[in-house]
Amino acid sequence: MSTKPTVHIEAASTLAVVISSNEPLLLLSDDLKVIAASASFCRVFSIDPAAIPGKRLGELGNGEWAMPTLASLLKATANGKAQIEAYEIDLKRSNQKTRQLVVNACTLDDGDIDNIRLLLALTDVTDARAETRLKDDLVRDKALLMQEVQHRVANSLQIIASVLMQSARRVQSEEARGHLQNAHHRVMSIAALQRQLSISEGGNVKLRPYLTQLSQSLGASMIPDPDRLSITVTVDDSAVGADVSVSLGLIVTELVINALKHAFPDQATGMILIDYRSSGTDWTLSVTDNGIGMPAGIDAPKAGLGSGIVEALARNLLSDIQSTNTDPGTAVTISHRGNAGVQADLPTAA
Repeated sequence: MSTKPTVHIEAASTLAVVISSNEPLLLLSDDLKVIAASASFCRVFSIDPAAIPGKRLGELGNGEWAMPTLASLLKATANGKAQIEAYEIDLKRSNQKTRQLVVNACTLDDGDIDNIRLLLALTDVTDARAETRLKDDLVRDKALLMQEVQHRVANSLQIIASVLMQSARRVQSEEARGHLQNAHHRVMSIAALQRQLSISEGGNVKLRPYLTQLSQSLGASMIPDPDRLSITVTVDDSAVGADVSVSLGLIVTELVINALKHAFPDQATGMILIDYRSSGTDWTLSVTDNGIGMPAGIDAPKAGLGSGIVEALARNLLSDIQSTNTDPGTAVTISHRGNAGVQADLPTAA
């Protein structure tokens, strides 16, 4: 029994699908003659549908489709030697903007094994590419602007720190001098935070180099004899968001400043250890010294500005504070245990 009527019906169905498609489609023979073109193809590429029958691909329009490389790939696809997937071409037409097209082509099995047909699909990505380039330019401009802002902020912090130090040298009151020196140390620590944040990538800050740089800045600012006092940092591979890193950095700054001021009044040598560990959304930050420990009773120091800063920052991170005597010395531990409401903003291991 002849199968020709069936083949004819299948071919007619294929033609109907191609012609009525909302996407630019071409149905080609193996010698790249156009069998059918979708109405959208004719509309998008300004080709008269009546001028298409009997023409080869390279003869469409004003010859802009005569692309040797594309023709070679299509013939190789028809022979089963290649397959065109997301191949990009530039369609150049006189007096018109060059269009960037993504081409996909495959052989079409419509039951007629003696006549190979190719289905060619085209997607115009010109506007999408232009939008991507615009976004890239905006991102690049924003990055340059942020670099300039960071530079200006760094310079301003250095000027403020210098003014505070000069003022501390001039004043007669020991109390006033102490307040100015404390302000100088805090400004310098913020400058260190700012420098580290300025080189962080993707909005995340790696804590090991971040806290190491911070400790070095504090040591250079407050330890006149590194052989007598030292700051050691032990941190895992955690990375945190910029806002969390600022809070952690300020907490460390206040705790280190407090230890340097009170823990080693008469000690020949001493050490401060900054430690951070995380597991999932749980994390622990501790600052430990081997100094004189926490005075009790009437000798206990009154809570000052630094203590208030640490408590406020710890509350903001939904964490708990614990101070313990370590005999010798003191350990202040800030710990957080996973909370579903804030997991996205809290420190996690990288």
